[in-house]
Amino acid sequence: MPSTNGHDPKRAVLYARVSTEEQARSGYSLAQQLEALREYAAREGYEILEEVTDPAQSGASLERPGMDRVRDVVATGGVSVVLAQDRDRFAREPAYHYLLRKEFEEHSCTLRALNDRGDNSPEGELTDGILDQLAKYERAKVAERTRRGKLCRAREGKIIPGASPPFGFKYTPIRDNFVVDEEAMQLVRRIFRMVGAERCTMYAVKRAFEYEGIATPRGRRYWNISFIRKIIADDVYKPHTFDEVAQLVTSEVAARLDPEKLYGIWWYNRERAVVKHVSETGPEGKQYRRRRAFKEKPRSEWIAIPTLDAGIPRKWVDGAREAVGGNYRHPRSGRRYWEFSGGVLHCRCGLKMTTHYSSTPGYHYYVCQQRTRNGKEACPHSKFHRAEPLEQRVWGFVSELLSDPARVQAGLDKMIEEERASLHTDPSQEAEIWLAKLAEVERKRSSFQDMAADALITFDELRAKLAELEETHKFAQQQLEALEGRQMRLRDLERDKATLLESYARMMPEVLDDLAPEERRQVYQMLRLRATVTPAGSVELIGALNKSVEICGNESISRCRLSPGPCS
Repeated sequence: MPSTNGHDPKRAVLYARVSTEEQARSGYSLAQQLEALREYAAREGYEILEEVTDPAQSGASLERPGMDRVRDVVATGGVSVVLAQDRDRFAREPAYHYLLRKEFEEHSCTLRALNDRGDNSPEGELTDGILDQLAKYERAKVAERTRRGKLCRAREGKIIPGASPPFGFKYTPIRDNFVVDEEAMQLVRRIFRMVGAERCTMYAVKRAFEYEGIATPRGRRYWNISFIRKIIADDVYKPHTFDEVAQLVTSEVAARLDPEKLYGIWWYNRERAVVKHVSETGPEGKQYRRRRAFKEKPRSEWIAIPTLDAGIPRKWVDGAREAVGGNYRHPRSGRRYWEFSGGVLHCRCGLKMTTHYSSTPGYHYYVCQQRTRNGKEACPHSKFHRAEPLEQRVWGFVSELLSDPARVQAGLDKMIEEERASLHTDPSQEAEIWLAKLAEVERKRSSFQDMAADALITFDELRAKLAELEETHKFAQQQLEALEGRQMRLRDLERDKATLLESYARMMPEVLDDLAPEERRQVYQMLRLRATVTPAGSVELIGALNKSVEICGNESISRCRLSPGPCS
């Protein structure tokens, strides 16, 4: 290979990458890549300046610590070529290849792979471009084949192994099902016995395990209540009869089961994971981390896989789920459920009211956020409002409102009309406009890249053009998301209207008075209720009421004005 920049000796940076953690741990693939690159560099007379690896990093992104190091080294100058075994080691996205190549050319450096088929001629660039597109296509096909293969395997009743099995189980040698890990399963059985049979709280289980020095599955000292809750909700620990399992699996899977035995159920395809690479700057410099977000799929897409019975009595499981089924996360203040949490109650200054608990008298209060953050002088409304009487006054009015379904329906209908009016045009037509704008951006991006490849524009001009297109792309995407948000609010309003009229309206007053605090807040959210408390203690309400309402602080509900203005 001739020198790329005329330097003598020619200097090379070797780059190797693997995409899975298993390959990174074994080191075999990284070692093999580097060995092949060293042999090539020695044969071509290159001095190896540095060897850079990217273990467990995806080629679908340029946000990789190893690639950052390569780009920094090239930027310092003196590098003739950056070598990789295959073109897809640099990236699996053709646009990233182009950007790296142009960036390195500015520093008289060449991007080369051992499987390059072309040269610097237009024909050679075309050939390499085809290889890049094939790599991208193959990546998509591999992902699709893997997904379909896992779904097929799950429908056959075989476990799809992950990083670790559920607590209390181990994988079989061929990793297609579970076996019981008796030592860990004893803890799981103890959780169900304490919560389901002895009626202990999950917090009591947590404290008992920590007091006894029992480590978590990850070897940590402190147990997480959400982990205990997840165990209680997992069907893999619940014993199911043959008839129950047969309704969830295919006939072929059911035929392999023993009708006399009990089985757990492990659900596959229950969640969709979205993985993002994010950069963080800390004491050790810039680092990349993977962040995973999980979204539950529709239950119709779940696949049931029968597993061994965990040996936990059904009554313990049912008892534990009944005990924690109505639980909610308590706020720190006084361990009570605040009906106006979630943005229902506001101060006259416009900020949301926050909560406060005074342990000495045992009272619960709502107070302006400005008051708690910046002191007494930050907001003229610095009063602490007792929670119980305030909540009772508002609920008294709302329960009276629910006894008049016609008024509730009229208010919700008005809000739905206003939401429809905010759409301005037909949503499908507006969506088509912004989708066409996104397609136009992609066409222009490709065109500008072609112009830069033909030297019709400089690389700096290309960057400027791409930056403008990125702004247009971002704006169009924001408009699409805003449109979807308005449509979603409209759907939510129509759904909540039906729920209110069918479930709560026309309820007997004594039944409404017995609703739990969390059910009351749900009603407030359905009514789109916004309450504003005044320094005098009265509460102004707006929402699906057709008009604003003020509830006086010292008057009964029957004497309150149902129109704007001060109380008489």
